[in-house]
Amino acid sequence: MPNRKKVMIISGAGLSAESGISTFRDSDGLWEKYDVMTVCSTQGWQQDRALVTNFYNARREDIEDKKPNAMHNALAALEVKYPGQIFHLTQNVDNLLEKAGAKEVIHLHGTLTELRCESCHAVFHVGYRAQKEDERCPYCKSGDIRHNVVMFGESAPAYRHIYEAVDGSDLFIAIGTSGQVIDIVSLVQEFNHSILINPKQEEHISAFGRFDKNIDDYFEHFLQTTATEAVEDMLALIEAHLCQ
Repeated sequence: MPNRKKVMIISGAGLSAESGISTFRDSDGLWEKYDVMTVCSTQGWQQDRALVTNFYNARREDIEDKKPNAMHNALAALEVKYPGQIFHLTQNVDNLLEKAGAKEVIHLHGTLTELRCESCHAVFHVGYRAQKEDERCPYCKSGDIRHNVVMFGESAPAYRHIYEAVDGSDLFIAIGTSGQVIDIVSLVQEFNHSILINPKQEEHISAFGRFDKNIDDYFEHFLQTTATEAVEDMLALIEAHLCQ
């Protein structure tokens, strides 16, 4: 029988940072320019929909000319080389993985290039254009349209795929994520084999309260470097795992 080991990958802002997409929590990130509760929360959305819409319009426009980097390309190639063996869940709302050719990515927090109807819940593609003031749902014709990005204060339905991937995988890889939104420490403890790729040791630990450890203490391999610089070592570790 063929080897059917599977790999679970969770990627964060560090995956796309080298492509020029602004992160949120870095010293010069978006949170330095915007109040998160104003532009990325349900409370802010209820208070000023135009402001929030303009924020996401700008984010959408910003990704149009961005190019996938070496890690995006490597992850897309893994889908081809190991069909059905890669679970890739990304916290990013850009489309750089798709630009690299990836077909099976799960966007846990939605995508910038889509809008969502609040009446019929349909999701539709708009590419990089701004949401119009008189935007209508192409299905039910409602004008209750919003960005298709999960905000603070609302549920993330795609999170169900996290548990499916944990149950179906034996190697866990975290790329460019601090673990502050999705607790990667609780996830990695479900695995015997794991890889963390991040240029720094994050101070944040999990809700378990284990402040005597760093996140990397939980991982079998810690590649303390940027996503693009880790490509070769990551691919070698995946190859060794899947082919052993």
